[in-house]
Amino acid sequence: MKDNIYIYLKRNEIIIKIPEELEQQQIINSLIKKLPELKNLYKNEKTPIKVVGKILKNKEIDEIQNLIKEKIDVDIDFDMPKTLGLSSIRRTFNQEVAISETKFHRGSLRSGQKIETEGSIVIIGDVNSGAEVIASDNIVVMGKLRGLAHAGAKGNKNAIIVAGILDTVQIRISNVVKEIDRDEETMHKQAYVSIIDENIAIE
Repeated sequence: MKDNIYIYLKRNEIIIKIPEELEQQQIINSLIKKLPELKNLYKNEKTPIKVVGKILKNKEIDEIQNLIKEKIDVDIDFDMPKTLGLSSIRRTFNQEVAISETKFHRGSLRSGQKIETEGSIVIIGDVNSGAEVIASDNIVVMGKLRGLAHAGAKGNKNAIIVAGILDTVQIRISNVVKEIDRDEETMHKQAYVSIIDENIAIE
């Protein structure tokens, strides 16, 4: 059934596979039903659990981990990043950009300031040179983007970056990086940045 998670033994670990289309409450409900099955695998020895499949938010990871640990004292590994950034991305995934949770930040970011968020973020102001914005989904800058922007920072290649004026030397979406040579490219007004054919494109 599509509303179920899958549990199976693979080598020396137990795999919990979460289908991409499941919502968090469906995952929790399915896991509660399957906990007896999971406990049966621990009659003789403790085998580590690996959770694979859907990329989860940190709060969703914590909820699943706590539910399992209430019943079984076991090490759980999530095959997905908990932190944001290039070094955390082990694989890429697709997610609809239209359903992302969005946060708003009022005011400009000065050099040295950094914002990290799960979901999408809208900056109502500028992102100045030396500032950083990192989001697991989309980044929208209403003003000038001169600092570093890294969208899709958990591997989402469907993420986008939008800026009123794009005037930066580097942009990142998922694990794809584009260096912008100021001698070759002028400032982009009303810039829309996305991945096309595995390369970052600016429109």
